[in-house]
Amino acid sequence: MNLLLDLDGTLTDPREGITRCIQHALARLGRPVPEQDQLLGCIGPPLHTSFVHLLDGDEALADRAVGLYRERFAQVGLYENALYPGILPALDRLREQGAHLYLATSKPAVYARRIVSHFGLDDRLDGVFGSELDGTRTDKSDLLAWLIDRLGLRRDATIMIGDRKHDMIGARANRIHPVGVTWGYGSREELLQAGAATLLDDRQALGRLLAPVH
Repeated sequence: MNLLLDLDGTLTDPREGITRCIQHALARLGRPVPEQDQLLGCIGPPLHTSFVHLLDGDEALADRAVGLYRERFAQVGLYENALYPGILPALDRLREQGAHLYLATSKPAVYARRIVSHFGLDDRLDGVFGSELDGTRTDKSDLLAWLIDRLGLRRDATIMIGDRKHDMIGARANRIHPVGVTWGYGSREELLQAGAATLLDDRQALGRLLAPVH
């Protein structure tokens, strides 16, 4: 079985890094800076999309904001992050059950690889796939289509696991099984409305995902 795993809100909690970098970008632009708790909805969607919303639909200003965000994120923000407790044992158990694990994130792959290395996930993942810095493949449906084609994965033997609607929508668009996790930044309602076929409420359930039912 092939398991495609989201990063932010699924394997790691990036709250500090993402929200602080958004605040940094908005401050540099001289725009109002929301509190961190007001920015939690920005964890998961493509970054440019979040800035367009925060900047009243100004696409050009959102482009500038992404650049300012990355100034801080590349040096500091990507390390303001933490593995969710229980993730490593869950991944180990899935690998013991014969699963192939791939990271599938809208985050630029260049950053995702550094985060994976920082948290010692390299040996647990069979590949790390993300977007490009120019915005290519930030849409989860596009990313998954490209990943599935590149790896030649069987759709009936592939599962997408993530915490936001974009993960579920991407899975449905590519005819793979959508599994939502409820410890991240999307609500149960969001995940179910987006088409989640299964919900996991804790990391132990993730580790048991492929275990036979007795």
